[in-house]
Amino acid sequence: MNEKTSSGEPFGNRWTIVIVGIMLHLCFGSIYAYGVLRNPLLDHFKSLGLNPSAMDMTWPFIVFLTFFALFMPLAGPYIKTMGPKKVCMIGGVLCGIGWLAASFASSPLMLIPLYGIIGGIGVGIAYGAPITTSAQWFPDKRGLAVGLTVLGFGFSSAIITYMTRFLLGNGWGIMNILRMFGIVFIVLSIVLSMMLRLPSSGWKPSRMTTTISSDPVKIDFMREQMIGTSAFKGLWICYTIGALAGLTAIGIAGPVGKEVFINAGMSNDAANNLIFALILPFAIFNGLGRPIFGVLTDKLSPKRTAIITYVLIILACLTIYIGYSSILAYIISFCILWGCLGGWLAIAPTATASYFGMRDNARNYGVVYTAYGAGAIIGGIVSAQAKDILGAFQPFFLIVAGLAVLGIILALGLLKPPTMKSK
Repeated sequence: MNEKTSSGEPFGNRWTIVIVGIMLHLCFGSIYAYGVLRNPLLDHFKSLGLNPSAMDMTWPFIVFLTFFALFMPLAGPYIKTMGPKKVCMIGGVLCGIGWLAASFASSPLMLIPLYGIIGGIGVGIAYGAPITTSAQWFPDKRGLAVGLTVLGFGFSSAIITYMTRFLLGNGWGIMNILRMFGIVFIVLSIVLSMMLRLPSSGWKPSRMTTTISSDPVKIDFMREQMIGTSAFKGLWICYTIGALAGLTAIGIAGPVGKEVFINAGMSNDAANNLIFALILPFAIFNGLGRPIFGVLTDKLSPKRTAIITYVLIILACLTIYIGYSSILAYIISFCILWGCLGGWLAIAPTATASYFGMRDNARNYGVVYTAYGAGAIIGGIVSAQAKDILGAFQPFFLIVAGLAVLGIILALGLLKPPTMKSK
């Protein structure tokens, strides 16, 4: 049975839902802090007499991304039938169990089922529940509400990174840190999920008296109907390109930064310190990109906002390609790339609701979100193998710029409100 309010807004204010969503996504987004956990985990496994390769340590994260992407669409129908509270609670607890179970891993291979599969399934189940709930409470400001809700997902990795570094510096072992995070995420997921509610059928905010111009859909598309539209195909491919560009940038930010900083004349230690110092501003851009591009999607349309992200991606890629010995070029480029990735995590759900309506939104966005999964899996593999494949990181940015050009072409041709085909 759906959890819905009888009338009016939840707890007297619908913004409470957004705040709860941010806090929940701070828990779910922690999984992206794997980059900072990786080296301490590697040291732990070496202390056990193992000698894992770079790919051995990358597979748990790739498997996590795969199961995240697979279970996001599978969970969509249950948000509608069971309600967001129960779905989010189940997923959040599984996410915490994944962290907790990973603390008992004795090899990278064990991290795959514990961290990768359990954690990935948990985040996949829970991720869409706060988004769908916020979207339904804000038919008048959907992009802003969704963008703010997923803001927590962007900030989470930075928070977990700094907390992990602090705890490691104060004598905590990496396995105790995983255990602590797991317990905290389980408790927070249970408590916060209890606050998720859907509005009553037909509910609208009191100040919403006219049709929202940024919501052109006249009828609601069920998932099977949505998949047959050119708007869905265009949105899926455009989302894949945006996710691929951003996630690969996150994956190679460390090694590219080190190359650029050393090219600029910095010492190895100074380069490492600057890379760590930049984690926070990059995460801020990633987080703020979500509400900013969400608002732009409300105001300008998904098509125009998508094109803006691609133009920014092209400029960022060309900047770092040309200025591969410039610290300033690196900082500007990666701030933009991280920001655009965050932007797509607001553009895609807002576009899905705008183009295809809210009746089957949870299932619809679940399918659209597989594009992020595709980009994440490809990006994860590329970030681990880019230098081996291309011989250097620098040429990769031209490839991403080319993909962004393709994205502009597809957005111009396919990103437009769909029409229902008559039988």
